[in-house]
Amino acid sequence: MVTHIRADGNWVGEPALTRRTIALALAGGYAVAAYSADAEPIHTDEAGLVTATVEIDAGDRKIPGFLARPAAKGKHPVVFVNSEIFGVHEWVKDICRRLAKAGYVALAPDLFVRAGDPSKTSDFKVVMDIVKATPGDQVTSDTKASLKYLAAQPFADMKRLGVTGFCWGGGATWLCCERFPEFKAGVAWYGPVKPGGYPRTPPIDLVKDLKAPVLGLYGGLDKGIPAKDVEDMRAALKAAGRKDEIIVYPNADHGFLADYRSSYNAEAAKDGWAKMLAFFKAHGVA
Repeated sequence: MVTHIRADGNWVGEPALTRRTIALALAGGYAVAAYSADAEPIHTDEAGLVTATVEIDAGDRKIPGFLARPAAKGKHPVVFVNSEIFGVHEWVKDICRRLAKAGYVALAPDLFVRAGDPSKTSDFKVVMDIVKATPGDQVTSDTKASLKYLAAQPFADMKRLGVTGFCWGGGATWLCCERFPEFKAGVAWYGPVKPGGYPRTPPIDLVKDLKAPVLGLYGGLDKGIPAKDVEDMRAALKAAGRKDEIIVYPNADHGFLADYRSSYNAEAAKDGWAKMLAFFKAHGVA
């Protein structure tokens, strides 16, 4: 979120960007603008998995996506992964591998590809310019194309389809469950729900259209998504007769699952991941 950024472009609480930090981030394939030089990112091995960069026909062009899945034969449940504002960098790919280890086909399409690669810059304004150049209607269209791609794969069981996402992608996850009946459940990690710096309809405005249950995971220290936003979303869900769940980790900040950043909170991340898998299982995505 923009409010996590100082005037010099660095995340609040993050060490200042240095040549060493940038070099480390680029070498590891992580998002430069958010990488912490002292971080110890989790790396999930590929044993028992099949991973690949795939091409998705989006109509006007083909867009890349990272796919990870179990190597075992047969059809597997599917999780559509909405990236952070930093695009499909190494951490997002690792999230896909973690989901594949849990038995899922995980696909993270590059929804910013037409505007640029936000993972390669240390300038947060450039990152936001890329995001702002990616309109909501285009994201919806590319999501539809990605689901069509998945439906054509012999290893994907689209009757067991879930969606998750982080930051920008957390908001996109709410929207996926509001716009696509194919999804059986969604888990939104610290996703904005009100109008902000993104060119899309805010999820709180479409609560009445929710077609699947959503679990929202938020940090109590998040300065970009204040407690009032979360409580207003709870109220909107209740007014719509919904029984979706929102969990707030009081000692966690924005990006608490992102182990390549200083905002990482191991306790909240572990608990949130377990709750995500349990939520998917409870709603037929397993």
